[in-house]
This record gives sequence, structure tokens and C-alpha cells, in this order.
Amino acid sequence: MYDSTCHVDQAIAEKIQERNRCQRNGESTTKLNVAIRSLLPNLKEKIDQLKDSLLRAVSARQITQLEGDRRQNLLDDLLTRQRQLQATFKNDGAEPDVIRSSLMTGGIQQGKTNPWLLEESEETRGLGFDDIRQQQQRIVQEQDAGLDALSSILSRQKQMGQEIGNELEEQNEIIDDLANLVENTDDKLRAQTRRVTLVDRKSTSCGMLVVIVLLLIAIVVVAVWPKH
Repeated sequence: MYDSTCHVDQAIAEKIQERNRCQRNGESTTKLNVAIRSLLPNLKEKIDQLKDSLLRAVSARQITQLEGDRRQNLLDDLLTRQRQLQATFKNDGAEPDVIRSSLMTGGIQQGKTNPWLLEESEETRGLGFDDIRQQQQRIVQEQDAGLDALSSILSRQKQMGQEIGNELEEQNEIIDDLANLVENTDDKLRAQTRRVTLVDRKSTSCGMLVVIVLLLIAIVVVAVWPKH
């Protein structure tokens, strides 16, 4: 479609140039004017079709945003040339640069690849709109499946995290109980230690008292014991 539009653009430029030459030579330009008048609406229609096609391609994400911008620049260039050709046609005898550029561009484009297809990928080359749409649907389905798998993994990780948290809480409760048990045992041990110390002191006091009593008895016995 782009190539066809460029060909119409080139044809208009050629006919305007020929008409201007005929005017300078005093020849009739009626047929050329009729042909140009019929080609100008054709050029506008083709440019409108390109605009609609580009809009659909960008909306359906059949091309990247970068490629859409590149093609929009080509369209803007065609629109500028169309307006200039129309103005030139109304201004008899004028040959602005747009005619020369159209003729030169047309000659250069022969044998070259359509610039709208320069960035087409191998995956979409040769495919129609329906095939590209189905391919995109498959890609979206694969992406959805990947997101579902990722969501499942994240859900399992969340569940594992909750289980680990519960286990830590149980371990903390066990540690708290063990700390309380150790503290109670330590208190009991200190109490028993105090009791043993008290009993030991009492035992020591009683032993000393017995020794003193025995010494007194011995003294008394020695004192009263008859000497022979």
C-alpha cells in the first residue's frame, strides 16, 4: 500500500512537470489537468487508508511503538508532499522542490524494499492479520500461564512462610517455659542451700556444747575422784 501510494505521488509530480512544460511551449494541457485532478483524490484516499491501517496495527500491537512512530513519520512526509502537490497544481507554471524530490524519490525507490517492512520480524513475515492475531493470542495465553505458575509459586512460598512463623512461635513458647522452669529450679536450689547451711550451723553448735559438757564432767570426776 505504501509503495502504491508513492507511485501515485510520483505520477502526479511527473504529470505536473509535463503540464508546466506544455504550458511553456504553448501546448494543450487539458488532458494532463484532468489526469492530475483524478490522481490527487486517489493519493488522498491511499494516504487515508495508510493512516487507518497504521492505527489498527498500533492499537492491536501488531508492531512496536518505535515502528509505529517510524511509519507515522513516513505518513507525515506523504501528507506534506500531497499538500504541496495540490498547491503546485493550483499554481500553474510553478515547479517547487516537492516535484523534483518526488521524481528523485520515485527513481531511488525502484528496486528497494518497502520501508514499512524493514523491521518486520521473522515470526510475522508472510502472515496475515488473522494469523498475527492468533499468534498474539497464543503469546498472551502463554504469558497468562506463566503468571499463573508464578502466582502459584508465590502462594506456596507465602504458606511456607506462615508455617515457619507458626513453628517459631511454638519454639519461643518452649524456650519461655524452659526459662521459667530453670528459674524455679534455681529458686528451689537456693532455698535448699540456705536450709543446709542453717542445719550445718546448728550441728556445729550442738557439737561444741557436747564437748563442753563432757569436759565439765571430766573435771568434776577428777576433782571428786578419791586419790589413792
